[in-house]
Amino acid sequence: MDVGGGFVFLAAGLVLAPVADQLATNAPIGAPLQRRAGLSRAFPLVALGTAGFGAACGLAFGLGLEGLAAAMLCWLLVILTRTDLEHRLLPDRIVLPGTVLLLGLRTLDDPSLEWVASALGAGLVLFLIVLVYPKGMGMGDVKLAALLGAGLGAHVAIALFLGFFAAFVPALALLLRHGGAARRQAIPLGPFLALGALLALFFGAEIWDWYTDLGV
Repeated sequence: MDVGGGFVFLAAGLVLAPVADQLATNAPIGAPLQRRAGLSRAFPLVALGTAGFGAACGLAFGLGLEGLAAAMLCWLLVILTRTDLEHRLLPDRIVLPGTVLLLGLRTLDDPSLEWVASALGAGLVLFLIVLVYPKGMGMGDVKLAALLGAGLGAHVAIALFLGFFAAFVPALALLLRHGGAARRQAIPLGPFLALGALLALFFGAEIWDWYTDLGV
């Protein structure tokens, strides 16, 4: 546990909170990302997310490229969770540069094809699902999966599994309550994929070890 790294990334998360809130405000409406926007009503939650997850990344991964990449993934997920909950949108203006940035940080820290392969593989898996069942999700979710692969590497498989499992719960509740009409009540998948990604980021190794110990 790196206490110093935790304090540094906590402070960074607090400093970046207004920027994250501004990006989440401007991206969906097509305004310039650098346009000054007043703090939204969601700002306290955004600040809690950027600071809290920043501190957690510093503590868990240290003050270095690994910690920075982990914190950057979390900060991007905070922004994208807000846009998807408020607008049912995962803006390319955030997702695509974020994916490139994460690929660069991860590759600098650990030169390997794992990051590119995981990004392409995760995106391909969700793209195939979209082809089979286009009403279930959109291309924004496909691009988010690629971003998660860039940030998590092979552990993106855990993130996708947990994210889909978490999304199944409210989907089942809607189905039981509204029957066939529930199919017209779409729920945003992005926040659930973000939840799966956070669990995979901080507990991926433990989850994988637990799974392999089952001998499945």
